[in-house]
Amino acid sequence: MTPFSRARMAAGLALAGLLSGHAVQAASETPVTPGAEETPVTTGTLPLDELRLFAQVLQQVRDAYVEPVSDQELLEAAIHGLLFRLDPHSSYLDPKDFSDLQVSTSGEFGGVGVEIGMGDNFLRVISPIDDTPASRAGIKPGDLVIRIDGDSVKGMSLSEAVERMRGEIGSRIELTIMREGRDKPFDVKLVREKIKMTSVRTRELAPGYAWVRIGQFQVNTGADTAKALKALQNGAQPLRGIVLDMRNNPGGVLGGAQQVADLFLDSGNIVYTEGREGSAQHRMDATAGDVLNGLPIVVLVNAGTASASEIVAGALQDHRRAVIVGTPTFGKGSVQTVFPLMNDRGLKLTTARYFTPSGRSIQAQGIVPDIRINDARLTQREEEGAFREADLPGHLANNNGAPERKGKDNTAGKPEAEKPKALADEDYQLYEALNILQGMAIARAPVTPVENKAAAPATKP
Repeated sequence: MTPFSRARMAAGLALAGLLSGHAVQAASETPVTPGAEETPVTTGTLPLDELRLFAQVLQQVRDAYVEPVSDQELLEAAIHGLLFRLDPHSSYLDPKDFSDLQVSTSGEFGGVGVEIGMGDNFLRVISPIDDTPASRAGIKPGDLVIRIDGDSVKGMSLSEAVERMRGEIGSRIELTIMREGRDKPFDVKLVREKIKMTSVRTRELAPGYAWVRIGQFQVNTGADTAKALKALQNGAQPLRGIVLDMRNNPGGVLGGAQQVADLFLDSGNIVYTEGREGSAQHRMDATAGDVLNGLPIVVLVNAGTASASEIVAGALQDHRRAVIVGTPTFGKGSVQTVFPLMNDRGLKLTTARYFTPSGRSIQAQGIVPDIRINDARLTQREEEGAFREADLPGHLANNNGAPERKGKDNTAGKPEAEKPKALADEDYQLYEALNILQGMAIARAPVTPVENKAAAPATKP
């Protein structure tokens, strides 16, 4: 048998298997995805004309292309192309890609720190990762990467582009960015770093109110979030509510997202999936116990909130456990299953769709916030010249000991951190989320009767 005949037979077998929806493989050579059901290969009519056409193209390329290309390279290119045309998230993983995927879900890898997808023949930024070269350089969700080190990304597969963006720690890379609202592309110069994800971070926003930031879902995110919440509850001030910030969270490990949602829900469904195969039908339910015992939650989202983070937001919204604020989320509502293949390769394939507890599909729609708050820069108007009662000549004095408030800036002379506008200047969406959270906490607080200290009315003689 000639090399071309062997290639044609291999191509036919590969295409026959892939077109019928099942990989053609030796059972002893390829491990089965944990938890997946083994499905026998089905038989049916194959598109023989298309298979012949493929074999003709393969032969022409092999015989007439300007440079010799091995049968292995041609067949791997065919597999790449087949998966590339399915959807933006399915892909063939060579040994390095497969290894990189496993490393990235463990929380540590090398690169510039940005989650990307394909869009309009360019790389579209889904979200930068917190405290990485990309986030510090101001790269934003929705940015289009049109060139990498001067080379156009048109025609590149997603895996090829990711490979170009990764490199030796300390090496430099230049990305050319197109951004909505700007007339011309601009260049961003970055230095590659070892990207180590900090999944959960917290800080106090005001006495009793905390910010809980989840940057990406990893295997241990649920346990890390529970630990962080316990520390907040044991703080000096009684915890009255949290802002759960999942802006620019590209998703990650589904199990981590399920565990986080379960922390705040006492019962009911978190998410369910539907697909063609029986193994793609899956339901995740909450277990008893709300770690916050009903304390108010505001979830902050934006266009960079994707996949697993949308599942958390959708579950808390459907169960009315939290108020969702910000801007509509990315809308990635599909499930990717990674199937290990022979020779350290893998197949990342879209196998199902996500649905929120109420039956909403996230796909291409996302989570619509309960209260929309756009990202903005707040310009505060000073009230230096405002005229108040205390400025009137001969005004009555305040008899309860409180200082009089005259028509001037009452924060003058105070440290910047103490001024009310500090958080608004730093992060307007977070500032508004805190305002909503404080309102929720006040509304649920028990009403304490106020002692009536008013003097008894005088009686007429």
